Amino acid sequence: MTSSPDITFHDGRSIPQLGYGVWQVENDVAADVVTQAVEAGFRHIDTARGYNNEEGVGRALKQLDIARDDLFITSKVPNQDQGYDNTMRSFEGTMADLGLDELDLYLIHWPAPSKGLALETWKALVELKEQGRIRSIGVSNFRVEDLERVEAETGIVPVLNQIELHPYLLQDELSRYHASKNIVTEAWSPLGQGGGELEDPVVTKIAESHGVDAGQVLLAWNLALGNVVITKSVTPKRIVSNFASLDLTLTSEEIEAISALDKGPSARRGPNPNEFAGHQGA
Repeated sequence: MTSSPDITFHDGRSIPQLGYGVWQVENDVAADVVTQAVEAGFRHIDTARGYNNEEGVGRALKQLDIARDDLFITSKVPNQDQGYDNTMRSFEGTMADLGLDELDLYLIHWPAPSKGLALETWKALVELKEQGRIRSIGVSNFRVEDLERVEAETGIVPVLNQIELHPYLLQDELSRYHASKNIVTEAWSPLGQGGGELEDPVVTKIAESHGVDAGQVLLAWNLALGNVVITKSVTPKRIVSNFASLDLTLTSEEIEAISALDKGPSARRGPNPNEFAGHQGA
């Protein structure tokens, strides 16, 4: 079976490049689809406290006949739990629901600038890592100014920033900043969210030339950029198809053609990190 390549963090640990996410997956469904994803080849599972399905993911983890160190599990602190003490309590809830003693990667889900608690939250993550409860710590949806602040105040750079990234929203400037700091770029919503990427003539033409579907092309493009990529589907056939994107190799010309589709911030489908401080989000 094909296996996902690993991307190495600046802390020396590594993460499978292709992951399976459970955003918008109901708790009662999570155990089944996570099991299907692992059977399809996924070893990287991405959840969050705010998805309200960590318990379901935990049930799948208990059922799997796979060594713990062969799985990579990510979760995130929701906006409503930001702040040092709240984060510590939220983390304990996450670990109880997942049934884990140690988490591979813990992220701050959003910078939520209006709350002003991201730095306190980051300090809690640093403490949990020092306690040996978390192997690596990172962030999600952070802007350059947010990344600069946590580094300036703590001297510790996140290993990864999970951001919305698809052909219409390339986020090139932010990705270049990540590269300058050895921060891994992780893409959520890599297929867009109904914005037309899957029907774009550039994408469909490339898909036809390889005999694959448009979704596999967009995943292969993101992987070719060197990003960690989070897929999401509850359909068994699509879960298998998404993992098979690892077998697709695009030419440099095809990669450049897809990257040229970038439309900038106007193509953002999810919440804007400048403003978002609510309870949902990818």
